[in-house]
Amino acid sequence: MSRNPRIAFIGAGSTVFMKNIIGDVLQRPALAGATIALMDINPQRLAESEIVASKLIATLGVPAKIETHSDQRRALDKADFVVVAFQIGGYEPCTVTDFDVPKKYGLRQTIADTLGIGGIMRGLRTVPHLWSICEDMLAVCPNAVMLQYVNPMAINTWAIAEKYPTIKQVGLCHSVQGTAYELARDLDIPVEEIRYRAAGINHMAFYLNFEHRQADGSYKNLYPELLKGYREGRFPKPSHWNPRCPNKVRYEMLTRLGYFVTESSEHFAEYTPYFIKEGREDLIEKYGIPLDEYPKRCIEQIERWKSQADAYKAADKIEVKASHEYASSIMNSVWTGEPSVIYGNVRNNGCITSLPENCAAEVPCLVDNNGIQPTFIGALPPQLTALIRTNINVQELTVQALMTENREHIYHAAMMDPHTAAELDLDQIWSMTDDLIAAHGDWLPEWVRAK
Repeated sequence: MSRNPRIAFIGAGSTVFMKNIIGDVLQRPALAGATIALMDINPQRLAESEIVASKLIATLGVPAKIETHSDQRRALDKADFVVVAFQIGGYEPCTVTDFDVPKKYGLRQTIADTLGIGGIMRGLRTVPHLWSICEDMLAVCPNAVMLQYVNPMAINTWAIAEKYPTIKQVGLCHSVQGTAYELARDLDIPVEEIRYRAAGINHMAFYLNFEHRQADGSYKNLYPELLKGYREGRFPKPSHWNPRCPNKVRYEMLTRLGYFVTESSEHFAEYTPYFIKEGREDLIEKYGIPLDEYPKRCIEQIERWKSQADAYKAADKIEVKASHEYASSIMNSVWTGEPSVIYGNVRNNGCITSLPENCAAEVPCLVDNNGIQPTFIGALPPQLTALIRTNINVQELTVQALMTENREHIYHAAMMDPHTAAELDLDQIWSMTDDLIAAHGDWLPEWVRAK
């Protein structure tokens, strides 16, 4: 193919993330001549990202070109791929609000970006902006593939498929491959020697098998070893990336469900009613549940970025390491036809037969020049289906609220949330939702605010 791809990056002010994705892209020969259109509403962050991207190109010695845009439609014009990575409302004010208001009602959270009242509010803030990207894509690049890295991933993917069914989109997360690395580390087995198959919904997919390749080419089930290590107190090993977040919740759930979930223990603790309970500090202690974890991370990242930005500006060259993100392998496969397999969030369409047809499922997908092709899974074990459905209920009602602009469904979504329902009564849930809507103000669509 003589033409080089055009890649639009919406939310390019997420500089560290942009650096990882674009660094991966530029190391692939078929993509090294790409035009990369960076777009952000924050001129300072956009300028910082332009410097970093230009230095990546210089370091790698590739012929890629960089453009910067404050106008979304211009950035998208004739794009082949659209990467989306933004956080509507940022850490301040919106994330702070998502934590502080529920806390007044005694509802404590860990991450609050996917499910629960925090995830619902983030979905209401975020989906209209994703829809605006879809509108622009239909106008100027209707055949482009959207690679969507925004939370709440399942709500977003579902809402895009519902309103813009012709948009080619996939929601991307790194929890499946990231957890495989963590478990390989616990087991002292090279991750390349492990074979797994996972399926479910974003942040609540499970390894249906998790196996070690033996010298004779056969495969050994690793679940007995993981269970034994946990029961003997050897697993999980201390976290190598965040000492606040031991991995005990997921290992405990493995003993109850028979399968290991792909998203972290701190996330999982707030998707279920079992771990964060009023007056049960013993559970918080026993499982090492890091309350208010996401705000702490945001503050640390903001601090880290200040020194990192200065270092990048001063450096002539920037070290480029391959990340574990799927974006570059998807682009490479679509562009060249060289096949790859990724884990993606897509409209279920019968891939997982025990989950609703229209929900956003996370399944293995084959990627080649036909695009992203989800693979068939069949029915999940009934206990996994049952647990996943409790989360789908919240996602479905949030998407219904957005599609119908029916404010009542926001309360229904909150009412169905497993953690919220375990802590608050109906009057508290309604009142907390009202308080959050008032506190978020203009960050929410007008129909949400209008009583």
